[in-house]
Amino acid sequence: MVIVGNYCEAEGPLGPAWVKGGLSPCFFFTLMPSILMALGALAVVLALPCKRRERPAGARELSWSAGPLVASYVLQLLLAILQVALPLATLVGRVGTAGGAPLPGYLLPASILGTLAGACGLGLLVVEHNQAWKKLAMGIWIEFRHSSGLLLLWTVAFTAENLALVSWNNPLWWWARADLGQQVQFSLWVLRYVVSGGLFILGLWAPGLRPQSYALKVNEEDQDVERIEVQSTEAPPPRSTWRDLGRKLRLLSGYLWPRGSPVLQLVVLLCLGLMGLERGLNVLVPIFYRDIVNLLTKKAPWSSLAWTVTTFVILKFLQGGGTGSTGFVSNMRTFLWIRVQQFTSRQVELRLFSHLHELSLRWHLGRRTGEVLRIVDRGTSSVTGLLSYLVFNVLPTLADITIGIIYFSMFFNAWFGLIVFLCMSLYLIVTIVVTEWRTKFRRAMNTQENATRARAVDSLLNFETVKYYNAEGYEVDRYREAILKYQDLEWKSTASLVLLNQTQNLVIGLGLLAGSLLCAYFVSEQKLQVGDFVLFGTYIIQLYMPLNWFGTYYRMIQTNFIDMENMFDLLKEKPEVKDLPGAGPLRFQRGQIEFENVHFSYTSGRETLQDVSFTVMPGQTLALVGPSGAGKSTVLRLLFRFYDISSGCIRIDGQDISQVTQISLRSHIGVVPQDTVLFNDTIANNIRYGCITAGDEEVMAAAQAAGIHEAILTFPEGYETQVGERGLKLSGGEKQRVAIARTILKAPDIILLDEATSALDTSNERAIQASLAKVCANRTTIVVAHRLSTVVDADQILVFKDGCIVERGRHEALLSRGGMYADMWQLQQRGQEEVSEDAKPPD
Repeated sequence: MVIVGNYCEAEGPLGPAWVKGGLSPCFFFTLMPSILMALGALAVVLALPCKRRERPAGARELSWSAGPLVASYVLQLLLAILQVALPLATLVGRVGTAGGAPLPGYLLPASILGTLAGACGLGLLVVEHNQAWKKLAMGIWIEFRHSSGLLLLWTVAFTAENLALVSWNNPLWWWARADLGQQVQFSLWVLRYVVSGGLFILGLWAPGLRPQSYALKVNEEDQDVERIEVQSTEAPPPRSTWRDLGRKLRLLSGYLWPRGSPVLQLVVLLCLGLMGLERGLNVLVPIFYRDIVNLLTKKAPWSSLAWTVTTFVILKFLQGGGTGSTGFVSNMRTFLWIRVQQFTSRQVELRLFSHLHELSLRWHLGRRTGEVLRIVDRGTSSVTGLLSYLVFNVLPTLADITIGIIYFSMFFNAWFGLIVFLCMSLYLIVTIVVTEWRTKFRRAMNTQENATRARAVDSLLNFETVKYYNAEGYEVDRYREAILKYQDLEWKSTASLVLLNQTQNLVIGLGLLAGSLLCAYFVSEQKLQVGDFVLFGTYIIQLYMPLNWFGTYYRMIQTNFIDMENMFDLLKEKPEVKDLPGAGPLRFQRGQIEFENVHFSYTSGRETLQDVSFTVMPGQTLALVGPSGAGKSTVLRLLFRFYDISSGCIRIDGQDISQVTQISLRSHIGVVPQDTVLFNDTIANNIRYGCITAGDEEVMAAAQAAGIHEAILTFPEGYETQVGERGLKLSGGEKQRVAIARTILKAPDIILLDEATSALDTSNERAIQASLAKVCANRTTIVVAHRLSTVVDADQILVFKDGCIVERGRHEALLSRGGMYADMWQLQQRGQEEVSEDAKPPD
């Protein structure tokens, strides 16, 4: 039989909230279940099913496969069920260990209210999940996130279990575990803490449904298959900044700890130690300030006063300003952190740069250089900024708040701790809610900034084209429109920031007013000393200053996460061509090339190469001819392994090139492309790129073989002449001869010539052909040519049409056959005769 006594019984009256060095259990277990029940009822009434962003499938055909429930939702469901049962288990535990003694009356309503609050949370969780699942079944894109009401309920429940720690020294609680009853209560508290903490963490992560994989089938017309990249023209749906938070933090932690550098690792530990020292200084400085005021009030001896003042000044020197921003400890930490920050920045930039070079040719053909570089710049700065804000601003600020709440609750009054807690909580909630709301303005501003920069870069890169068509005004107008769109979004972002700052100032002012009035009242009632009022004012202002900056920290973190999104998207790009696990180097022997039944397509539905088979014997020259878009250059790209074939096999000396490493394959192949692009460097360094260890004499020898040595000597600076961006200071023929010299210097075993002499006049073409003939001697060579006169001496000629080989043989045999090659030859000969006739002087 359960005996119920008075409402609070022996655990203390309901009135005083703070008794015996801690919160009154009667007060606590009356207030918190009531608050939780009110929040649960409010969340149910508001009936916010799921904070999501959705879009209908639209006219496009949408196929999707629903993913199964993930373990995280099952864990959430289990924890929510336990949260319903634990209040009743607490009541049962108190009854079982009471031994017939009367129980306080507040236990029954506390258990009932706690159970009802847990039931509200469980119901909301199930409803949210079911509604999200129905949306997926209807073909609507969603991003699953919990409602604000449910998140607030879980947050307050977890906060309540943490607030119980304030009463650590109170004998009315279970911390001493003096008897069986307290041991049972302590065990149940640990279980409640784990359950509420788990729901809080999983709630922020917002799991529940595995992300769906959509396949959008769009009918597209055929385009130039040798240059195409399929890209979605539809902007991706907006995403939460905190999406993939765990993955982002794991990546950041990898940059925080400098692997491979014991010295920097020691520096990181030292910086963390200095950060902990700052937290202690923030507590000690107001305490010594209070002691000084009390000593002056009591007219204490000079020796005690001098010692206290000296200690205070030393501590203040170490602390610096109110937040320690200019103190000795903070400055030392900042100084030591410079090398760590440089290490982080260097690692991020190198990883991005290396990743860009690992991406496939298909991706690079469709990229926008200005936008990519902007992503790299912002991504690098965002990583270093995030580490600094999280480690040295946000975590210390949260630690200061926690220390302040505990200190005021234990050494002043529980109401002071409650005021600080409510003010801090309200401030953080306002900051997070408003900042999440204004995130869309920042993201849109970043997107428009990328577009503006990309437009400017495209216009400047095509400077000559702009001049050719007198389009300066048009380009300026387009750039003006982009700037106006950016500034409109910038105004919205800045205006919402002002609104946030004003709201934060209002919350801080109200909290400071309430705490100061309460402290002044206790001083007037002689329950506190004047020094205690000074301590409260100093500490609370010191606490509010970093809290005021916390909004800035949160916004900067939000901004950096937004800036990191594009960088992470860039890192998610997977190389199309990869080395197989365990792939070995190419064992080059003689240079025999075989294409066996090769099929390849740039886009689905149209094959660029269809069942292409041929063999190039060692030392032979193979010529590929045919109309534009027939697939000639694609053969070279597949051999160089810019792409992997759809089916078939490509071999060099009997080795499948897909089974060897790309580096070893490409080290044996030299390419002279049709479109030559040079680095903005000297002519010598551009030629030396073929073999970066080559000396000046080797560079000059390669230039002589390419027939450009004499021309280089006529330049004022000779081989040290800067070629300009993309080599624009050189003529087309000079650029192509530099590219030939670069390939000659590489001395490859296999040479690929893609219209290598297309930019040269007839006399220079013949000279280069003679040079190339010497270079290609005893080397396997594949030549792509439109001018058939350059390939008449080839050992074998392949005629391509629509991705197929329609003719093959030597020049004379193809002419005698009278097929497509013969027609092309006759057309070119007739064209040359007409040019010669036009070049004759009139009679």
